[in-house]
Amino acid sequence: MTQKIRTTHVGSLPRTAALHGANQRRLAGDISNEEFDQILQQADNEVVQRQVDLGIDIVNEGEYGHLAHDTIDYGAWWTYSFSRLGGLRPTREEEPDAFGKIVRHEPGSIELTTFPDRRDRAVFAEAYEDPKSGIEGGGKKFLLPTIDGPLSYVGQEALAADVKHLGAAIASTGKDVEGFIAAVSPGSAARIRNLYYPSYDELLAATAEVMAHEYRAIADAGYTVQIDAPDLAEAFDQVNPEPSYEDFRGYVRKNIDAINAAIKGIDKSKVRLHICWGSWHGPHSTDIPFEEIVDEILRAEVGGLTFEAANVRHGAEWRVWQKRELPEGTVIIPGVVSHSTNLIEDPRLVADRIHTFAELVGPENVIASTDCGLGGRIHEQIAWAKLESLVKGAEIASQEIFG
Repeated sequence: MTQKIRTTHVGSLPRTAALHGANQRRLAGDISNEEFDQILQQADNEVVQRQVDLGIDIVNEGEYGHLAHDTIDYGAWWTYSFSRLGGLRPTREEEPDAFGKIVRHEPGSIELTTFPDRRDRAVFAEAYEDPKSGIEGGGKKFLLPTIDGPLSYVGQEALAADVKHLGAAIASTGKDVEGFIAAVSPGSAARIRNLYYPSYDELLAATAEVMAHEYRAIADAGYTVQIDAPDLAEAFDQVNPEPSYEDFRGYVRKNIDAINAAIKGIDKSKVRLHICWGSWHGPHSTDIPFEEIVDEILRAEVGGLTFEAANVRHGAEWRVWQKRELPEGTVIIPGVVSHSTNLIEDPRLVADRIHTFAELVGPENVIASTDCGLGGRIHEQIAWAKLESLVKGAEIASQEIFG
C-alpha cells in the first residue's frame, strides 16, 4: 500500500493567453492545423510539467484539447462533445427552446427546463441581474446544438490527438505519473435540444452508445477516463417546479444505468465519476443534498467517485460516508480545495479535511482533489496556489497518518 495520500484535480486548468490566441487564429483560418498542433503540444507539456513540479500524482492536460478541437464557439466546458457527435446542428439562442429543451420524459418522470429558468436563478433574480453581486449571471450569447438526426461518434481524430498530447507531455517530464482524460457523461450529452428521438430513454441510450467510443479509447490508451456528470446533481436545479427527491432519483437511476452500459467491459480501476452540482459562482440554494442521491451513485461500476466537499454548500456532506460502505475496488476523491472562492485554503485545513474522509473510509481509499475544475473560474495565479495548498495539505495528512 502506498504510504501517502495521493492528489489529483477534476480536470480544467487555466489556459494561457497564447493558447487562446492560437485557437482563435485557427478558427479564423489564420494558422495551419500543423502549427496549432505544435503550440497545443507545447502548452500541454507545460501544464503537465507544472502539475508534476507541484507534486500532483494523477495529472491531465488541463482539458486544453477540448478547447482546441472545437470547430464552433459553443461557450461551455461540456460543449467540446458537440464537435465529436454526428447528428447535431448549431442552434442560435434566439430560436425557441434553444437552451437544451429536452424531449418529455415518460409519465411520472421529470422534465428539465431551459438553463435560464433554473430555480436558483429565479429565487435570486435580482442578485443574478446585479453585476456587482459577484454572481456569474451569464449574458454571453452562444450556440447550442439541436439533435436532428441519429447520433454517431465522429471524434476519433480529436480524441486521438488528446491521447497523443497527454502521452507526450507525461513522457517529457521524465516521471512515472498517472494520467486521466475527462469526458462528458451520457446524461450530460443528452441535455440538449432534441428533435429526433421520441423518448428520453431512447435519447439516453443513443448518447451512451456514442460516448462509449470515447471512454473505451481513453482506457485502452492506458489512462483513467473521468466521466463528468453534472446531470446527476446539477440537473436538480434545472427542474422547475422542484421535483420530489424520489422522482429525481428515478432520473439519476436511468443516467447511472446509461453510464454502466457505456463502460461495460472497461476495467473499473480505469474509470472515475465526477458528481457535480454545477460550477457557476452563485448561491446554489436549490442544490440537491448528496444524501438524497448517493445510494444511486454508488451503483455506478466505477473505481473512483469525485465530488464537491470543500465549498460551503457541500462541506458538511462528509457525513454521508458515516453509514455507507464503499463498493469493493472503489475509492473516494473528495474536493478539499474549492473552485468557488478566491480564498486559498490553508494546508492545515486541507489536511484536516483529508483526515475526516480517511477516518471514515480508510486512508487507502482517499485521493485528495479539487471540488471542480479551476480553469476559467478563478485567476490563474490563484488556481495554481490552490493546487499547491492541496499538495501541501496532503503531505501533512500523509505524515500524520502514515508517519
